[in-house]
Amino acid sequence: MVQKYQSPVRVYKHPFELVMAAYERRFPTCHLIPMFVDSDVIIEETSEDRSFHKIERRCKLDVDAPRLLKRIAGVDYVYFIQKNSLNHRERTLHIESHNETFSNRVIIHELCCYSGKEIIEYYLRELEEEGITCVPRWSPCPPSPTKPVVPLVIPALPITPTISIEAPPERVNEIQGCKEGSSPPGSLNDALVASPDDKLDADYIKRYLGDLTPLQESCLIRLRHWLQETHKGKIPKDEHILRFLRARDFNIDKAREILCQSLTWRKQHQVDYLLDTWSSPQVLHDYYTGGWHHHDKDGRPLYILRLGHMDTKGLVRALGEESLLRHVLSINEEGLRRCEENTKVFVRPISCWTCLVDLEGLNMRHLWRPGVKALLRIIEVVEANYPETLGRLLILRAPRVFPVLWTLVSPFIDENTRKKFLIYAGNDYQGPGGLVDYIDKEIIPDFLGGECMCEVPEGGLVPKSLYRTAEELENDEIRLWTETIYQSASIFKGAPHELLIEIIDASSVITWDFDVCKGDVIFNIYHSKRAPQPPRKDSLATHGITSLAGNNVQLIDKSWVLGQDYSMVESPLTCKEGESVQGSHVTRWPGFYILQWKFHSMPACATTNLPRVDDVLATLQVSSHKCKVMYYTEVLGSEDFRGSMTSLESSHSGFSQLSAATTSSSQSQSSSMISR
Repeated sequence: MVQKYQSPVRVYKHPFELVMAAYERRFPTCHLIPMFVDSDVIIEETSEDRSFHKIERRCKLDVDAPRLLKRIAGVDYVYFIQKNSLNHRERTLHIESHNETFSNRVIIHELCCYSGKEIIEYYLRELEEEGITCVPRWSPCPPSPTKPVVPLVIPALPITPTISIEAPPERVNEIQGCKEGSSPPGSLNDALVASPDDKLDADYIKRYLGDLTPLQESCLIRLRHWLQETHKGKIPKDEHILRFLRARDFNIDKAREILCQSLTWRKQHQVDYLLDTWSSPQVLHDYYTGGWHHHDKDGRPLYILRLGHMDTKGLVRALGEESLLRHVLSINEEGLRRCEENTKVFVRPISCWTCLVDLEGLNMRHLWRPGVKALLRIIEVVEANYPETLGRLLILRAPRVFPVLWTLVSPFIDENTRKKFLIYAGNDYQGPGGLVDYIDKEIIPDFLGGECMCEVPEGGLVPKSLYRTAEELENDEIRLWTETIYQSASIFKGAPHELLIEIIDASSVITWDFDVCKGDVIFNIYHSKRAPQPPRKDSLATHGITSLAGNNVQLIDKSWVLGQDYSMVESPLTCKEGESVQGSHVTRWPGFYILQWKFHSMPACATTNLPRVDDVLATLQVSSHKCKVMYYTEVLGSEDFRGSMTSLESSHSGFSQLSAATTSSSQSQSSSMISR
């Protein structure tokens, strides 16, 4: 299997010629790369007008391997052949290399192998210290064999600042329009052709993302590119994508999986709008003992939770688990917003916050089983959707009962997160290595011995008069859990899910927005002049398949003939797992329209003669033959559909930094379908 690697495209705010001059300084050796011990020029060619320079080097590498292994392999050094083709006219550098050592056993051929932004920056600073701040651009001139090489320094020559691309520079040709042979959308393991949006500006990385290795940049670019191809209209910011990559040690496949699940969760429960729509009940204002309090020494927002003073049983009995979860989610959303604000204030990347938990007063009543259950559920949701947002957790005044609570909770906390916990018993936090190491003395809360007044509520017991009955809590929790415009459905092999839409006025617009949560599906739209029979749910339920009766509906009768009883009005659309699809259809006739999602591997002819329920019972029991979608549809009148597709707008995430580009792409897709 060929392993491909998408090199990051780095943008330097220096003229291309100056970057090339810095690049040449890394030869014949480079002390910044200890394993690169030597290089010899084999071939060097220059065109007559000096616009094209080709140089081939034999590079000597001292690989980091045990001496015994080198002796067994019969080599002390590894040799590579590197070909550099510098085109001054087009201002591009193409780098190609292949191995000479072990070439009879394995062949390594690299086209996008060059990275090393720190090295280029080092030599750029070296040139600047020597007074070399500009290099003239190549210009056509009559050839002169005796003409000396143009010097690097011509201070009087004005040069318009340009953006030059490095790591690897050869990607410039591809960025300028060579997209042939690019990988299909959804293939993260294949190399992707870079687009202008895939370039990472050096200042931008330093300002908003922090230190990234070339491989980490590559992972970010590839995952962002995949999201652009599959999740139109809801692309998270780079900072958010990086959190999921870091949470999975930059394993793209694992990060993609949890990120897609989180995006679907956010969309289903409208989490992007939580800060604008969620209003905390008065009970939380009075008895929830947590709140934001300035920032720590690293500029991270500081959240204080006086857990020992919190009546967890009272809050659960008065509010229910779902309301508490919503409140905690709003705290996390506020934390993300504060991180963005502090990034601007402190002019450096701040992507996480610090939490200070005061356990004074913690006792056995906090181990009330429903309360612990609610806490574990909250931890589970936060861990899945807000990874790498906790920078440090300071646990103060831990009492003797704390180890019991920690034993219950710790298995649900990610190992990387547990490493960020600092636990202090008694008054240990007041000495060296305590709070003053992480929080400025002047903002330490008064209840912890500081001088700063803290507005976090002191809590207390929730009055039993505020307790709600089990029925009231259950109804409220059902309302909160189902409070979404999206519906979900399961699709089985042999049993598609179908949705009926009746259209009275021709030229109405049917809009849809759905996510493929599991498996691959085919999306179809049909039209019929007569209404289908009621959904065939009962017949499935009688065979013991209760899951289908709840979220799988079939409308097209098996006796219907395609082309006679109903017709296809849109070309079938194959949708891969993890994709988010938005679109619209302008109806040409009144009648009944059927939106259908079916199992991907079902033969095309299956839509004309759907198999009987008895024929598919066996396959329905196989989990691998199950797909799942989450969808939302809306019908707009022909007189007001232009510019008012709320279904499409609903999918635009508050995270989106590419909303303009993705919105235009969604609108162009809709326009193309409308023009049919």
